[in-house]
Amino acid sequence: MQMESSPGVLLPEEPARRDARHEAKVERIARQLRQRTSRRPVSFKKKTPPHQVPKRNDQRRSDEKIDLSDLDQILEIDPVAMTCTAEPAVTFEEVVRATWRHGLIPIIVPEHKTITIGGAVAGCSIESMSFRDGGFHDTCLEYEIITAKGDVLRCSPEQNPLVFQMIHGSFGTLGVLSKLKFKLIRAAPYVHVTYETYATLEAFQQAIWRYFTTQDVDYLDGQIFSPTKHVLCVGRFAERAPYVSRYDWLKAYCESIPRRAEDYLTLYDYLYRYDRGVTHVTPKSLVGRALFGKLVHSDSVLRAADRFHRFLPKKNPPVIVDVFIPFSRSAEFMDWYHREMHFYPVWCVPYRRMRDYEWQTPRWWSGVKDPLFLDLAVYGLQQQPGRNIYKEFEDELQRVNGTKTLISYNYYDEQTFWSIWNKETWQAVKRLTDPDNIFRDLYTKTCRAALGLQEQPSGSGASVH
Repeated sequence: MQMESSPGVLLPEEPARRDARHEAKVERIARQLRQRTSRRPVSFKKKTPPHQVPKRNDQRRSDEKIDLSDLDQILEIDPVAMTCTAEPAVTFEEVVRATWRHGLIPIIVPEHKTITIGGAVAGCSIESMSFRDGGFHDTCLEYEIITAKGDVLRCSPEQNPLVFQMIHGSFGTLGVLSKLKFKLIRAAPYVHVTYETYATLEAFQQAIWRYFTTQDVDYLDGQIFSPTKHVLCVGRFAERAPYVSRYDWLKAYCESIPRRAEDYLTLYDYLYRYDRGVTHVTPKSLVGRALFGKLVHSDSVLRAADRFHRFLPKKNPPVIVDVFIPFSRSAEFMDWYHREMHFYPVWCVPYRRMRDYEWQTPRWWSGVKDPLFLDLAVYGLQQQPGRNIYKEFEDELQRVNGTKTLISYNYYDEQTFWSIWNKETWQAVKRLTDPDNIFRDLYTKTCRAALGLQEQPSGSGASVH
């Protein structure tokens, strides 16, 4: 895997000097927070666009900003302990290029190059090793958090454990994540992928369960192309490859899946095989790809959408959503999906339940016995006038005891929202890290402010007093 130099990679530098630079950045941010007198909400300025579904009227664009863009350095790679410590604005591409020099990579590497490690924690990133190791947050060992009052907290499973757990999926509502320490694994230069095609969901699930049980492969994801075509992508590390395929220009990986029996990719190309699109790639024509294929990728699309947000749809935005379905309820959900949506492909990522996560309510967990979820991702479904398909997904998730990531459009009412996400644990952390609610509460930020709706009145679910 040939890697080029990158601005975020670890440079030969004295640890004391490196730590001093980090501490100066933290003090600058903490001082800005301590000196604030306004009670208006704040949000964060970052060097990469947010990997959320872009929304036309998202109120964060007019918020006062806390500039986090210089928190972009890798602080330490420990090849013996197999850990990496870095600031949150470092992208996974930068981490991979740096750690691979030691034959190591993060355990979970999200599909887009410019997802940052901080964003992966705050926004729930998973990928094809999640069938074994859960989400990226499950591989993290320590966090450093700057509170709204300018205090600095060290968080781990032993120190401030509830804060440590609740930062996952918090979308910047509980504080500023300023440093992370996470696990690495040893890897090989190539990945050999075999494509197993199944005519029924039952056979597809049986194969997933077999690999989940035996844990004898390295990567596992799949795509559902129709009610009668399910393809499981099974990846194994390889020291050598008879050939390698690349999907960064004229060819698209997602289009190759139903056409091939096997494939070899460099490790780097495997990790970012979906960077130009998970289920659909633009441009579609060969001529368009020849001219613009190198320019159209996750970062360019998100930057354009954020910059030109006024041109995003006012009504009926395309559906981009990731839902988590308990493994035993997946057939029920897909029966509904085939009947009501019939839009393909659907990306499928098995996700191991590593613990009863504190951010979901005990009531919600009481209906979930499965050790495995299926993350089913739908990207680009066009809505017809008169339907709110996002809301239809939310209602169906209630029926099968599923949940979703909050990166998409969200239409939950407040009572339903807090029956799924754990208001009690969220408020317990909020009282410590943001008692004046300057970062907004989770419901307001993801279900109201993101849609440009009026802020919650005083005394609503936003209160932490």
